[in-house]
Amino acid sequence: MSSSSPQLENKLTIATGAVVCQEALLLGEITIGAGTVIHPKAQILAEAGPIIIGENNLIEENALIANKSSSARTMVIGNSNVFEIASQTYAMSVGDNNVVEVRGRVGEHVEVSSGCVIGVGCSLSTPGLLPERTVIFGEKSARRIACEKPMVQNSQLEYLRKALPSYHYLANKKPQ
Repeated sequence: MSSSSPQLENKLTIATGAVVCQEALLLGEITIGAGTVIHPKAQILAEAGPIIIGENNLIEENALIANKSSSARTMVIGNSNVFEIASQTYAMSVGDNNVVEVRGRVGEHVEVSSGCVIGVGCSLSTPGLLPERTVIFGEKSARRIACEKPMVQNSQLEYLRKALPSYHYLANKKPQ
């Protein structure tokens, strides 16, 4: 049985200070900024165009970030974002200091500004720009504007940068 889908050429650029576990699935042209932590089983798929991930992002287990754009644009993710377990992000533009919570989903035609939270299990697919500090919550994915941006996860990132290399091989380092 033959596959008709083309093979993606992997072109990974991992900045110094980033921690990328080997068990993560990284396909296509991906740039990962300094201080970013990518857990095992996370998936970053640059299928339709490159993905640029900024600094100090946290991408947890089974989180999916995929560029499936029909226009072959570059997906750009800013700094200090958190993509929690089993979240799915297809948005072509994600600003800074956002959280996509467990099983949250952000569609391809959504642009996420900064300081936004996509709540647990919420799905966002309506095309357009999500205003700063928007919180999506509840069964019906209701919206409100938060008074403050979400807290930056500096202490968690610092801990993970030290702990993960003790238990996992890293993509930017060869096993000994």
